[in-house]
Amino acid sequence: MEMNERTYSNMEIMQFEQEVLANIYSEIEKRFAGIDDLAHGWEHVTRVYALALHIAEQEGANRFVVAMAALMHDLGRTVQADSITHHADLSVALAKELLATYQVSADIQEAVLHAIIAHSFSRGIPPRTLEARIVRDADRLDSLGAIGILRWAITGTLRRTPQTKTYHPTDPFAENHSPDDRSYMLDHFFTKLLKLGDTMATETGRMLAQQRTAFMHSYLDELRKELE
Repeated sequence: MEMNERTYSNMEIMQFEQEVLANIYSEIEKRFAGIDDLAHGWEHVTRVYALALHIAEQEGANRFVVAMAALMHDLGRTVQADSITHHADLSVALAKELLATYQVSADIQEAVLHAIIAHSFSRGIPPRTLEARIVRDADRLDSLGAIGILRWAITGTLRRTPQTKTYHPTDPFAENHSPDDRSYMLDHFFTKLLKLGDTMATETGRMLAQQRTAFMHSYLDELRKELE
């Protein structure tokens, strides 16, 4: 089904969007197959997708834009091993090709591509639309709570060097030293994870972040007891 110059009914537009979304969902799943990234692979994409749609429903956003951007936000990671380009920029380039293939309108393409580039923590591009704020919140929420702790452990283990310690031997909770997550895995809680809640850009995102951050504090409280 193609969208040309004539006026379409809401039902036809909805059908077109559902067809495009189903095709792109299947395509993204195929591209992530075999990607050896436990923290940023297909499981992460599906969690962000579900979170983003939940937030979009609560915030009254364009669900099609949010869904497309959430599905493709990390698409660049499927080819990043062959490139020094930032994964968010690669994701935009690959998403642009896919959106053109399915003849998605220019305004929708622009909204989706902006949400993709603005999701990245390290790129630091401010989200200027509600949809972009939602996708960024959803991506960051996946670094919080129980799943966030699991991803932290996976990522920290994969990225550690022979010099990396699990935690500072005399100051595990960075109370008397500047947090350094390159030297101590646990310090990542204090350099980034526990601060993510303050960066949420939607009311729903803030509420979910508070709940997940509270769980992480509970984990740290239990860890403190076990290390005493």
